[in-house]
Amino acid sequence: MKKYMNAKECIIQGKTALGIELGSTRIKAVLIDLSGNVLAVGIHDWENSLVNNIWTYGLEEIHQGIRSCYASLRAEVWDTYGITLKTVGAMGVSAMMHGYMALNKDGAQIAPFQTWRNTNTQEAADELTELLGFNIPLRWTAAHLYQRILDGEAHVKEIAYVSTLSAYIHWKLTGQKVIGIGDAAGMFPIDSEKLDYDADRCRKFQALLEKHGFSQKLEDIFPKVLTAGEEAGRLTKEGAAFLDDTGELQEGIPLCPPEGDAGTGMTATNSVAPRTGNVSAGTSTFAMIVLEKQLKKVYREIDMVTTPTGFPCAMSHANNGTSDLNAWVNLFGEFAALMGVSTDMGTLFRKLYTKSLEGDPDCGGLLAYGYYSGENITMLNEGRLAFLRTADSRFNLANFMKVNLYTSLGAVKLGLDILMEDEKVKVDRIMGHGGFFKTKGVGQRYLAAAVQAPVTVMDTASEGGAWGIALLAAYLIDGKKEEKLEDYLNNRIFAELSGETITPSKEEIEGFQVFMEHYKSGLAVEKCAIESINW
Repeated sequence: MKKYMNAKECIIQGKTALGIELGSTRIKAVLIDLSGNVLAVGIHDWENSLVNNIWTYGLEEIHQGIRSCYASLRAEVWDTYGITLKTVGAMGVSAMMHGYMALNKDGAQIAPFQTWRNTNTQEAADELTELLGFNIPLRWTAAHLYQRILDGEAHVKEIAYVSTLSAYIHWKLTGQKVIGIGDAAGMFPIDSEKLDYDADRCRKFQALLEKHGFSQKLEDIFPKVLTAGEEAGRLTKEGAAFLDDTGELQEGIPLCPPEGDAGTGMTATNSVAPRTGNVSAGTSTFAMIVLEKQLKKVYREIDMVTTPTGFPCAMSHANNGTSDLNAWVNLFGEFAALMGVSTDMGTLFRKLYTKSLEGDPDCGGLLAYGYYSGENITMLNEGRLAFLRTADSRFNLANFMKVNLYTSLGAVKLGLDILMEDEKVKVDRIMGHGGFFKTKGVGQRYLAAAVQAPVTVMDTASEGGAWGIALLAAYLIDGKKEEKLEDYLNNRIFAELSGETITPSKEEIEGFQVFMEHYKSGLAVEKCAIESINW
């Protein structure tokens, strides 16, 4: 009862922080107190669409989705505490990183929103990587902008603002065209010393665009870069009405800089200091290691981004994660219903994930690729879903589930090998978070085998990036003067949180290595499928 009353009083007094994250399959809102405790959660499920060969979400889907998510949160606050949510101490917005949102001078969308999943920017990404001496991934905003110019798309002449999804929503709420440095690092290379877009590379990029007749200055069309702890504007009257259609939400709430899901993942796992790392595994899978120094060379498989405070961070980002695995679980759900067995999806996931622990360390010779879309790490610009086995493979349910879990880590493992083996990057701890780790001791064990090191999953791991952006909002109003983000997280948030660490066995490590040999050799089959299957 004491906890309940304290929580209720926190909400009434606005001693709270609200984080909203627009993920690939779910928009999630998390309301916390200033110690990081979750008070209420709101959810809106959605899915991207392939329209004219572009992975996208319609603008109305985006608007309605975030409103629906907030309404879900508001309803939970009422159901749990019997009060109407009218204000919070601070709030923040995050979203899937990268992509392309283009607006004209009137603030109208002038081209379809392109998500991180699109790989239609190969020409632009290759040219920019060579020009800038910096890996420009296909999904980065700079690559999208340049490809639109190369393709001569009509909307280019109307561009007045280009941003990521998080910066777009933040603008709708505050009227401010700003972006957190971690999400900005998914638009264009960042100078971690000056905490801004890299000036020399900006000049080179600008000169290139001018050769193609694009005269807009980057500083005019890109959002301004801010770091964690800086106020990024306040909720306007129009912004409050946009988010809450009941009219109850009050204007004037301060917002932290909008971030990408990489930055919120780092925050949610306390992985913002050098020699810390985390793996976020869900619809996409990415591993991030905060560096002590820059890498020795440019790797097309490795993205260089930053923490929310600007530390350089190496990212191994795989476009494809658990989407195909989820599709198989849904198929098993259909079979259960056909057999007259009633079960909820949570139970089904848990039982199937747990069953995989009975499988062979090498998945019994089975192989799968969950490539819904192209995969930059393996240099494939399209994807085909594939399941492969030989006549003597040990084909059973446990191995089938295990290989689909393993393959969710396959591409990201290739990037991690570059960091650990080629660059000799040192990591003191690896944290796991995301839906992949929701079933206790399963995904965590497989990640430990993949990275050949202990992996920790906190009790808060399932709250994910929405909790992370809520923490960044709390840091804005509750962080002490001159207190670094890593110190704030260590001392004020994570000091009393519990988690579980799993250390892989020699047999598990060797089994995952065998799987990876199969994974690498089978990429020729995946490539052939892309070339041959076009219906």
